Amino acid sequence: MKIFITGGVGFVGSHLSNLLLSGGHTVTAVGRRSTQALINHPNFHYISADTSQRGAWQEAPAEVDAVFNLAGITIFNRWSESYKNLIYDSRILTTQNLVESIPNEKGITLVSASATGYYGNRSDDLLAEGEPHGDDFLARIGKDWEAEAFRAEQKGIRVVAARFGVVFGKGGGAMEKMTPVFRYGVGGPLGDGMQWFPWIHMDDLLSAFLFILENQDIAGPVNFCAPNPVRNRDLAKAMGHVLNRPAFMPAPGFMIRLVLGEFGTTLLSSQRAIPEKLLSFGFDFEYPDIINAIRHITNQWNP
Repeated sequence: MKIFITGGVGFVGSHLSNLLLSGGHTVTAVGRRSTQALINHPNFHYISADTSQRGAWQEAPAEVDAVFNLAGITIFNRWSESYKNLIYDSRILTTQNLVESIPNEKGITLVSASATGYYGNRSDDLLAEGEPHGDDFLARIGKDWEAEAFRAEQKGIRVVAARFGVVFGKGGGAMEKMTPVFRYGVGGPLGDGMQWFPWIHMDDLLSAFLFILENQDIAGPVNFCAPNPVRNRDLAKAMGHVLNRPAFMPAPGFMIRLVLGEFGTTLLSSQRAIPEKLLSFGFDFEYPDIINAIRHITNQWNP
């Protein structure tokens, strides 16, 4: 297959690109970096472009079989109004431009990233794909992001909105930020630790991508998260257990909000998301348990 990926050399995108290349596929990736040295393969092609702007990069999706839309600048930063605009535009404008570039009636599958933040702060509610969106900043982004992706259905395109939980994997993401804190013995829950934390191991995320490509009946929103969400305090305990470090140093909610502002509030939000659609189609998670997932990733860092 010929596959096009926005954000194809980011944390998730680089793992996906390598997996697809190892399976004999051809990958064209577009990203903001002027050059890239992460992937060296004869079937990998890189385009440097700002996908929130129209440009020559839009010619690439014309001859592909599937598109993965993973572009978007990180939310892990203090949010000024200008940074919030960048978060929004890097996702919504990219998706607008991407859908514009996909030809009609070509049998293309579009898998477009979203996030469980779509649901907003929902306490203990069990969140399958049919639940409504929330009303905070990340929920509004999720709603608009998905709406732009689903416009491709008007072109006869199968669209999947992949609502990611927090992705745990080697080489970046949440584990890279959390592990040093726990290794130094100062890890612990955020706030009261009672908020639900949707997560997924990178290997399961990638397997779910392939599962989507192979199962043409899957469409619409899909929760990409492990079947066993955990409370934040239990995540902290799992990190401490695997790393053999204490995990009792809580970060008070008021301090998180003071230091990180509006972004800090999102870290205290609760989404008890479950992958109802993936499970209903028979997807089998290799890492449904948080301790085994963390142990596998830390063993990759420390063979």
